[in-house]
Amino acid sequence: MPESPEVEALAEELGDRLTGRSLTGVDVVEFRTTKTRARPPESLLAASVAGATRHGKLVDVAFGPDTHLVISLGRHGWARWGGADDAGREEDQPPALVILEFDDGSSLELTDAGDWVSLGLWVVDDPGEVPAVAKLGPDPARPAFSRAEFDRAVAGRRKQVKAVLQDQESLAGIGNAYSDEILHTAKISPVRRAADLAPEELDRLFEATVDVITGAVAAQRGVTLAELKDAKVAAMRVHGRAGEACPVCGDTIRDFSFASTTAQYCPTCQTHGEELPLKS
Repeated sequence: MPESPEVEALAEELGDRLTGRSLTGVDVVEFRTTKTRARPPESLLAASVAGATRHGKLVDVAFGPDTHLVISLGRHGWARWGGADDAGREEDQPPALVILEFDDGSSLELTDAGDWVSLGLWVVDDPGEVPAVAKLGPDPARPAFSRAEFDRAVAGRRKQVKAVLQDQESLAGIGNAYSDEILHTAKISPVRRAADLAPEELDRLFEATVDVITGAVAAQRGVTLAELKDAKVAAMRVHGRAGEACPVCGDTIRDFSFASTTAQYCPTCQTHGEELPLKS
């Protein structure tokens, strides 16, 4: 699942390449991706891109001051350049569900590699009209993110701390991978209740949240769309590393069950040696 560091890099690359370019063609292969049926992506034809920004895990491509194409990549969505940029593409790449063509001959293909369609597009006057944007909590990647915002989102919550980190209405942009990395850095068990964290644990968690997310944003900046997923995987210390040695203590990183997926942790660093339950 793309999270804020990858989506930030995506938005920056789109802004760099598409600002000033006019939309000349739209091919919606999968109609379920269009969430504003009265304003489909085709309604943007001939409009010029004014820039691209990020809201949590969503991309906002502005077409002038009052029109926005908001893209939710969902769980398995991504973007790639088509046309002359697709030379050497591997054959097993996911299909393009939406193709946007521009007046310089470039094309942007929006893909979804899942068994169900999670990619979604909205054409709106204001990004806040998209429910997922309107409900977003504060974003740890933003320079103005404060300890007060973090405490309001986390402190005293009865939910497991990993679930709080991934709750987009609490904190924007964090998913399964970076929540694993944050909790490992903070040396906190993912199944602890946020309300049970001691003040010094909240201090560590705040610092780890900011450091991991802002560090990943900086590391991903300038990485091409084709390389971003691999760059994310390569940077992970515990997420996706089950069976490998923890880079801090050398213990074996383990899987545990979380919601409808699995996540990873280090028993020595995070759970005082206790092994969390695996998915049944």
